Amino acid sequence: MPEPFRRWFAGRGWAPRPHQLALMDKARAGRSTLLIAPTGAGKTLAGFLPSLAELAAGPPETQRGLHTLYISPLKALAVDIARNLETPVAEIGLPIRIETRTGDTPSSKRQRQRRDPPDILLTTPEQLALLLSTADAPYLFATLKRVVLDELHALVISKRGELLALGLARLHALAPRLQTIGLSATVAWPEALRRYLVPQTAASELADLVEAPPGASPQVLMLDTAERLPWAGHSARHAVGEVYHLIRRHRTTLVFVNTRMQAELVFQLLWEANDDNLPIALHHGSLDVAQRRKVEAAMADGRLKAVVATSSLDLGIDWGDIDLVINVGAPKGASRLIQRIGRANHRLDEPSKAVLVPANRFEVLECRAAQEAVAAGAQDTELPRRGGLDVLAQHILGTACAAPFSADGLFAEVTRAAPYADLSRADFDATLSFAATGGYALKSYERFAKLRQRKDGLWRIANPRFAQQYRLNIGTIVESDLLTVRLVRGRRRAEGSTGPLGRGGRALGTVEESFVETLTAGDSFVFAGEIVAFEAIVEDQVYVSWSSDPEPRIPSYFGGKFPLSTFLAEKVRAMIADPAQWAALPAQVAEWLSIQRRNARLPRPGELMVETFPREGRHYLVAYPFEGRLAHQTLGMLLTRRLERAHLAPLGFVANDYALAVWTRADLSSAIAARRLALGALFDQDMLGDDLEAWLDESALMKRTFRSCAIIAGLIERRHPGKEKSGRQMTMSTDLVFDVLRRHEPDHLLLRVARADAATGLIDLRRLAMLLARVHGSIRHVALEKVSPLAVPVLLEIGREPVFGAGAEELMAENAAELVEEAMR
Repeated sequence: MPEPFRRWFAGRGWAPRPHQLALMDKARAGRSTLLIAPTGAGKTLAGFLPSLAELAAGPPETQRGLHTLYISPLKALAVDIARNLETPVAEIGLPIRIETRTGDTPSSKRQRQRRDPPDILLTTPEQLALLLSTADAPYLFATLKRVVLDELHALVISKRGELLALGLARLHALAPRLQTIGLSATVAWPEALRRYLVPQTAASELADLVEAPPGASPQVLMLDTAERLPWAGHSARHAVGEVYHLIRRHRTTLVFVNTRMQAELVFQLLWEANDDNLPIALHHGSLDVAQRRKVEAAMADGRLKAVVATSSLDLGIDWGDIDLVINVGAPKGASRLIQRIGRANHRLDEPSKAVLVPANRFEVLECRAAQEAVAAGAQDTELPRRGGLDVLAQHILGTACAAPFSADGLFAEVTRAAPYADLSRADFDATLSFAATGGYALKSYERFAKLRQRKDGLWRIANPRFAQQYRLNIGTIVESDLLTVRLVRGRRRAEGSTGPLGRGGRALGTVEESFVETLTAGDSFVFAGEIVAFEAIVEDQVYVSWSSDPEPRIPSYFGGKFPLSTFLAEKVRAMIADPAQWAALPAQVAEWLSIQRRNARLPRPGELMVETFPREGRHYLVAYPFEGRLAHQTLGMLLTRRLERAHLAPLGFVANDYALAVWTRADLSSAIAARRLALGALFDQDMLGDDLEAWLDESALMKRTFRSCAIIAGLIERRHPGKEKSGRQMTMSTDLVFDVLRRHEPDHLLLRVARADAATGLIDLRRLAMLLARVHGSIRHVALEKVSPLAVPVLLEIGREPVFGAGAEELMAENAAELVEEAMR
C-alpha cells in the first residue's frame, strides 16, 4: 500500500486488513475479483483502494478522464458512499474528483458529466444504461479502468441485474482491459457471482475470489412479549409499547418492516406511543426524494433516535451510531436478516445487536429458525436470474440509440453477459425482430417500427424521437398502480344477469393491482364493509357489483411481499415436528403446539398434512405445505377449480406463508372417507398442466404481467416528451395489444416472457412443482370434528379487509376469541 495511505490508516489507529491488501494485489495483477466480507470489515473502502492508489500515482486530473465507475442498487447508498469516500480523499490530500449520478441529479450536471467526467462516478444500473445509449459513450468510457459493484447479491436477482449485465458486456467491449470488483456481505452462491463479473466465453470464465474472515457473531434476540401474542396479522400492534421501550434504551435504532404499508402503520403506532417526543422518522421508497434525503442526513448527523424503514435501507448504509436493529415481523430469509443486522454497529470485532418482533404465532417459529440460521452463518440468497428477452429488447434499442450495430456483433457481445450466456441465436433474432417492428402481428403499425436495417446490414434507430422515448422510459422497475374500485349501477353477475356492464357508480376506494389480478369474473369479496362481486378491469377502474352472496369468495393475499425462503421453511417444518425444540419457544407458542399434538396431529417433515373439519355450516380443508405465500396462493386457486369439477361446491380459499385453507358447502371428510375425493389425485402434479393454463387464461394476472413486460421491452412508453402517460392510458394500450397478440400471434415473444415471469414471480411455479413432487404419495389426512389450533391463524385471514390494515384487524378480532376458544378446548 502506498505510504500516504499507510500514514492515513495509522493516523486513525487502523491497519490495512488482509482482504484489503489482497484486493489491491488482484487489481495490480489485472484480475477481476469478488470480495465477500462481513459488515464492518471495510469492504467498500477495499473496493475503492486500488482506484485511489492508481489515481494518486497517475497523470494529472486534466489528462485522466473517467477511471472508476461505482454501481449501487440504491440511490441512497451511492450518495452515502460518496460522502464517506470524500473523507479519506480529503485527509490524504488526493487530487481526485468524485461525483454521483442518479435520477435525482440535475440534468445540467448530468450533461456536464458526459463532457467532463469525474475520476470516480457513483451511479445506478439505470444511469449506466442511459450513458451507454449516447453517441459519446465510446469517448466517455474509453479511459475506464474499473467497475465496482456494491451489494452484488442484491443486484443479480432482478431484471435490474440483467440490464446491468448487458451494460457490463458493453463496457468490456468499449474498454477491453476493464476490471470489475464485486462486493457483498451475504453470498450463498459465490461461483454464480464470480461468473457475473467477467465476460463469458466457451470456457465459462470466473472472477477471482477474496474472502475476509467472519466478524463477531451478532446477538439476535426474539422478543418474548408480555402481551397476548396474536394468532394472525402482521402489524405487531401488541408489541409497540415494548418496541418503544427498546428505542428509549438505545442510542439509535433502525426498525425494519417488510412492506411500505407496514412502515406507515408501525410509524404511526410509535408516534402514538411517543410520550417522550423522541425524534423518530420514516423512510421508504414511496416518499419524496427530499424527505428521504432529509432523513438520511439526520441519521448521518446522529439527530434521530429511530427510523422505521423498509428494504430502502437494507443495504450498505454506514451509520456508525446505530446500536440496535429491530425487525418487526418475520424476516422471510436468513440472508436478508443478516443484511439488516449489519446496519447496526459497523465494527468487525464487536457483535451487532438485533431484536426480532414476531407479529403472530407462526412468525415466532420463523424468527426462531432465522436465529438458528444466523448463528450457523447460513445463507439463502437467490441464484442470479437467467436473462429475460424483454430486458434484452430494451438493451437492443439502447444500443441502436448510441450507434448502428451489426446483429452478429451484438449477439456475440450479449452472450458474454452471464445471464445471457446460453441465449440461442433464434431467441436473439426474435428479440431483434420484435425491437425493430413489434413482431408479426404489429409490424404494420408505424409506431412500433423503431429500428431499420441499412443497406450495409447494420441496424439503426428509425427516428430520433424513438431515441428520446427510450431515454425517458429506461429501466426495469414497474411500480404497481393503485386501481379505483367502483360499484357499478344495478346487479349483474351476482344476480345471474348477463346484461351489459354499467359504467360510473360510487367509488369505494383503491386497491393494488396485485390483489385484483388474482380475481376472475364473479369472485365475490369483502371491500369497504360491503360484499361485492368482481366484474372487470377497464383501464384503471375495477368494476364490482353489489352482491348478496352469503359466502363471499376471497382469494386473500396478506403479509409481507417477501416469500418465505425454502431454507427457513424447512427449519420451521422440522421445529414443529420435534417437541424437544419447543423449550426454546415462548410459552404461549409451546402451549399452542402442545394442544395441537393433543387434539389433532403435527405435520411431519417429508409429508403434507391435510386436515378436514366442519364449522358453522361450512366444511374446511387446511393443508400445511410451509412453502410460502405465492406457491400457496396458486395451489389454492388450482384446488378450488378441481373441487368445483368434483361437485364439492368450493366457496373460496385463503393462504399465508405456512398454510392454506379451502372451504366448501360439501362435507369433505365424508367425501374422502367414501373415496369420492382422493387427496392424492387432488394434489397431483398434473394440476400444473391444463388447470394452470385455464386459470391463467381467465385471470387478470396475465394482462398485468404482460403490461410490465411490454413497458420494459419498450413496446409501451410510460413517459412521452413533455408529458407522462397516465396509468389509465397505459392499461388501455397494453390490454389492446395483449388481446391482439393472443388472437393473432399467440407465440409472440412478449407473451412468452409474460408467462415465464408469471411462473417465477407471481405464482412461484418452481416451488409449487417441488412441493407437489415432494409430497407425492406422502399425504396424511386427519379428519377432525372441530378446528385445530394450527388451523386458527389461516382461518382468521378469512373475511379480512384486503386494503385497510386497521379494519382488517377489527374484522379479525370479532371472530378470533370464539375460534381460539373452540380450538384450544
